[in-house]
Amino acid sequence: MNILSIQSHVAYGHVGNASAVFPMQRLGVEVWPIHTVQFSNHTGYGSWRGRVFDGPAIEDLVEGIAERGVLPRCDGVLSGYMGSADIGNAILAAVQRVREANPAALYCCDPVIGDVGRGVFVRPGIPEFMRDQAVPAADIITPNQFELEFLSGIATPTLAAAKEAVAAVHRLGPKVVLVTSLHTTETPGDAIDLLAGAGGRFWRVRTPKLSLNVNGAGDAIAALFFVHYARTRSAAEALGAAAASIYGLLKRTEEAGSREILTVAAQDEFVAPSRRFSVESV
Repeated sequence: MNILSIQSHVAYGHVGNASAVFPMQRLGVEVWPIHTVQFSNHTGYGSWRGRVFDGPAIEDLVEGIAERGVLPRCDGVLSGYMGSADIGNAILAAVQRVREANPAALYCCDPVIGDVGRGVFVRPGIPEFMRDQAVPAADIITPNQFELEFLSGIATPTLAAAKEAVAAVHRLGPKVVLVTSLHTTETPGDAIDLLAGAGGRFWRVRTPKLSLNVNGAGDAIAALFFVHYARTRSAAEALGAAAASIYGLLKRTEEAGSREILTVAAQDEFVAPSRRFSVESV
């Protein structure tokens, strides 16, 4: 399997492509990474160095890959944080080129917009670009609860409301939706839910809530879910596999007291998770 991953990248730590690429490789996937930014570290540290690339730079790299004659062997495109609509347009153009070369290729969009408690943290215009252009073009999306509510326009205090919101997002275009973190009135205080929807059905995995605050976990679970779904074409199977791996990764990170997720040290969690959780039809 060959995946084109177009995301931000950091030299130190694990966010964007630095979080998504290695888990996919560890699962045996050939990844072609294109970086939308190259920073020294993630911006949560308060200071960083590096630069943001523009749309033409992304298009130039895609053109170079196309010149190798390999786009017909590209099985999917994964995208994450988009720093500007310019970059977003370049990503969607890349998706179109891949689909023209391989109509069976999938596009997984992690619609990075914001988060519960933080609100919107991307540049003005990006939330609307995600909702109106990127998400309708995607086969799979992996929003968190805040992003699900923004995209659907539906508050999700209950599981029933969350399912309604996922159904609304399906109507925008994506066939598969993974809500990467969900807390409703039915969720115990010491747990967190993950919810997947596809084909009019819904599945939930509930894992213990961990006491850590790290960046990059969303990038990792989007990559894991995408690979497992691309291989099985089962949202339920992909949900169970991705939830187990991300829990194991974060549990190891919590135990180490690390500010960065232990993508390399905990790599066995990607192929042989130390703990699995039941996938419930809801």
